[in-house]
Amino acid sequence: MVEPTTVAVVDNALDLFRLDGKVVLLTGASSGLGVQFAHALHSAGATVILVARRVERLNDLSSTLSRSSVIVADVAAAGEPDRIISQVIADHGQVDVVVNNAGISRNIAAVDDDIEAFRHEMEVDLVAPYELARKAAAHMIESGHPGSIVNIGSILGSVAGGRLKTTSYAAAKGGLHNLTRELASQWARKQVRVNAIAPGWFHSEMNDDMFESDAGVAFINNGAPMGRPGEAGELNGALLYLASDASSYVTGQILAVDGGWTAV
Repeated sequence: MVEPTTVAVVDNALDLFRLDGKVVLLTGASSGLGVQFAHALHSAGATVILVARRVERLNDLSSTLSRSSVIVADVAAAGEPDRIISQVIADHGQVDVVVNNAGISRNIAAVDDDIEAFRHEMEVDLVAPYELARKAAAHMIESGHPGSIVNIGSILGSVAGGRLKTTSYAAAKGGLHNLTRELASQWARKQVRVNAIAPGWFHSEMNDDMFESDAGVAFINNGAPMGRPGEAGELNGALLYLASDASSYVTGQILAVDGGWTAV
């Protein structure tokens, strides 16, 4: 007979979402969603390690966050994931949360695609998150320190892009979603949780063309039952939930934040 679990009682349920004392590694931190994520994680008490290629942008962002540091890196370059995790541990003694946010996207018909460009997108959007998760989890498991890995997927990891022709992006994000489930199942008993957020349409540098086109905006609004794209900050709640102890019994899940896009 399985004994019933003891229900934890907290004075303030919002405390479960706090990240005080946690070291969070955030890739793709120099623009778009990465900047928003950095501020959200910092506001919850985390020390945020900002990773991206553009050093000036990283330094500007870090100057606004009292608990932060910068690692300039191309996450898809050989050996960089190992260097990044090693540097975080050397500088801070631990890594508690990894947010795999770095990504690229191209719009090109499959029959016109260049296979090397396809491979490079896989390296950035799928292989690099895997390597960072693997290296971080190895440290968490060896040290007996619980951890959380949050992959930033996409609705296009669950449904096709259709006339958008995002072949490599959809393939990479679909792989990232199922990689999330696989790693979660492997590490669940070792106190390492792995989940993903699947955003719908949020304005960023990567999709400027869509938001600057009347046809693109109409496509977004018509496809989402809520009739609009996501607004700045509307991913922060999902991120803090999955990064923090608020989701301590959640692993292997893909949380869509998409205005209902994948519900219909």
